[in-house]
Order: sequence, then C-alpha cells, then structure tokens
Amino acid sequence: MKTALATAKPPRSSLLLDDQLCFALYSTGLALNKVYRKLLGKLGLTYPQYLVMMVLWERDGLTVSEIGERLFLDSATLTPLLKRLEAAGLLTRTRAASDERLVVIELSKQGRALKAKAQSVPTGMSCAVEDCSLEQLTVLKAQLESLRGSLLRHA
Repeated sequence: MKTALATAKPPRSSLLLDDQLCFALYSTGLALNKVYRKLLGKLGLTYPQYLVMMVLWERDGLTVSEIGERLFLDSATLTPLLKRLEAAGLLTRTRAASDERLVVIELSKQGRALKAKAQSVPTGMSCAVEDCSLEQLTVLKAQLESLRGSLLRHA
C-alpha cells in the first residue's frame, strides 16, 4: 500500500515571482529593515550594528569569531562593522594576551549605556506587527529558525 506522500506529485516548478519563498522572505526582510531603520535611527545604529550590540549586551568580551558565529557572519563582513562601532565609541577591539590572533570585543561605557535607550526598540517593533498575535509570532520565529537550519545544512 502506497502512502499519500509516495503517490503525491512533486510541486511544479514555477518561475512566477509571487510563488517564490525566497521573494516572500526577501521582501519581508526589506519591510522589517524599514521599521528597524526608523527605530534605530534614534540610537545612531544600523540594523547589523544593533545585532552586534545585542550580542554584546547579552555577553560582553567576546572574540570576533564568537560574534560572527552568533550572527552567522564571517570576519570579513564583521570587521568593518566593528571598526565603525569602535569609531562611534561604543566598543573596543583588543588583541587577546593569550593568543595574538584573537581580537576581543568589549563594550565601552557609552556602549553599555546605550542598552537602556535600546529598550524602546522591541516595543516599537511590537507595535509594527500589531496584526500578529504573540502566539503567531512565536510559531513563525520557530519555523524560520527551522528553515534556517535546513538551509544551512544544504549550503
């Protein structure tokens, strides 16, 4: 006896833009970034800078590679970002005494103080997604994390 999955036809290949998962994710990301741009402008941060700051607010004193692993970014992408945050006075970059190849990133006093101002960002984002319930957003986040994991396994 064949199961429904065994007899189901594979989905037809479509080159219609609105049929593409990637376009739905891409255009949603653009919309998300527009909202974040408005919220983060008050802090003087871009969205990627905000992500770095959130990682450091969770745990200060990480290496560049540790931050990169957390954000799925390589050091070539992360280093210029960290240099701009350092120039803005939000963090410091120092070579580790134990291993000169490692660069340790630490928040400055100004970077730690920015966390209090950033408390308004999640609230602002919640207002932007007011049509979605907390349950819907929780399920969506879990689905996106699962999708990311699957894609990374095949990358």
